[in-house]
Order: sequence, then C-alpha cells, then structure tokens
Amino acid sequence: MSDLYTLRKQDVPRAREVLKDAFRHDPVWNKLFEGQQRKEVRLSAFFETPIRYSLRYGQVAATSVDLEGVAAWVPGRHAGMSVWGMILSGAMACGMRIGMDVMRKMWPALTPIERDRRQYMRSTAFTYLQIIGVGSQHQGKGFGGRLLRAIIAESERNGHHLYLETETEENVRLYERFGFRVVKKLMLPGLELPMWEMEREPAQVGREASSLTPG
Repeated sequence: MSDLYTLRKQDVPRAREVLKDAFRHDPVWNKLFEGQQRKEVRLSAFFETPIRYSLRYGQVAATSVDLEGVAAWVPGRHAGMSVWGMILSGAMACGMRIGMDVMRKMWPALTPIERDRRQYMRSTAFTYLQIIGVGSQHQGKGFGGRLLRAIIAESERNGHHLYLETETEENVRLYERFGFRVVKKLMLPGLELPMWEMEREPAQVGREASSLTPG
C-alpha cells in the first residue's frame, strides 16, 4: 500500500466528490436518485457513507494526494453496515442526509445483494471492496488499475478472497482482467436494473485447487 495515499478525515469532502463524479453515469445510483430534490447534496452524502465507514473499520486510499481515484474496503466481518457501526463511524449522519424516501427505495433493492454476499462468503476470509472510482478527467489513465493492484496485493498477503458488486458490463470485463469471476448476475428488485456480484480468489487458493483437479 506504500504506493497509495492513505486518506485522512480532512480528505473526506474531496473524496466523496471524486466518487460522485466517477459514478455520474451509473445506472443504478441515477435511478435511485431520479427526480429527487437537492439531488447533488444527497448524492454527496451517499458517496460519503462508505468513505466514513471504511475509515473506521477498514481502509480508504487514493492514487495520490490529488485524489485522482479513490477506493474504500473493509474486512469481511464488517461488510454489512450495522446501525451501530454506522453511528460510530459517522456514516449514519450521511444516511440521514440521503433522505428516507431514497432509503425506502434503496433497502429493498440492495437487500438481496447483502444476503448473497453472506451466503457466498460464509466461513471464508475475505475483503469487501465497498467502492472504487476514478474522477472523469483521469479515467483511462491507469489510476483504477493502480488501486486494484494494490488492494489485490494486500489481499494476497492476507490470504483473503476479494468480493465486490458492480453495475455495468464494462466494469465486469475490467474486473475479469484482474482475476475476478462473476458469482451471480441479478436484477435489483424495484429498479429492474442488473447487478453483478464478483469474487477473486487468492492465488495460493487457486493453485491448491488446480493441484487437486485430475489432469
């Protein structure tokens, strides 16, 4: 992780705006916030939530102090945001700014994703990549790859699987190039938009599995 910049609390406002910009065309989040008053304020609060949560329970890093790209991840035991965890991390205040009308749409849509994650990663040591994004003016320059390679290297050292969800086929192809596989594709209830659940095994696990497969 020495190649990355570790975020501090004073970086949170800038980091959330980087993520909001990175996901400006995201079909799922645009659908959730469609037609909302004070949409930009609510979106800022939405993208601040995983940053604050991961600052307390995991890690948040950027490609440099200029925050071209930002990623937030947590150990698997903290993958599900409990109410108490959100309160302690300061993420609950962000949730309040998102608004109850959006939250009422969000929870039914996202509940199957959390259920699947618990099922697939049960009894498995894993790291959950909550969010990763690169600002629009820096996309296509390798910043996302730098973040992913660092997170993958850390997970390999820890012997952890990596788990994430993504909303576009373009991202699926990107993650596949980094060794992820699709666990499941599902349609989000109430939104009727696809989400892909993806996992990456640590290399040692993959080698052990290969050695047990009859040739």
